[in-house]
Amino acid sequence: MKLNDASPQEWDAATSPKNNSAVNNPAHYNTGDIECIDAIESSMSPEQFQSYLKGNCIKYLWRMSYKGKKLEDTLKAKWYLSRMIENIKANT
Repeated sequence: MKLNDASPQEWDAATSPKNNSAVNNPAHYNTGDIECIDAIESSMSPEQFQSYLKGNCIKYLWRMSYKGKKLEDTLKAKWYLSRMIENIKANT
């Protein structure tokens, strides 16, 4: 999802004091002119990128009970799932 494509609800969530930057906008993934996730998407076909997103959902759900950050990891899985849904919509 591109910044300009964000819905009003997504803007509200992103600008909310409750926004978890470790989930939605981690600084270590935003160096240079492109966000890492966008570079990864550009390097893959839609099907490959959907598999990548699915793998990340599984990864965060798998480890959520073992790192002591259950909510954060669950929110990360949700973020990747939302990105996958948007990608599927855009490519069908």
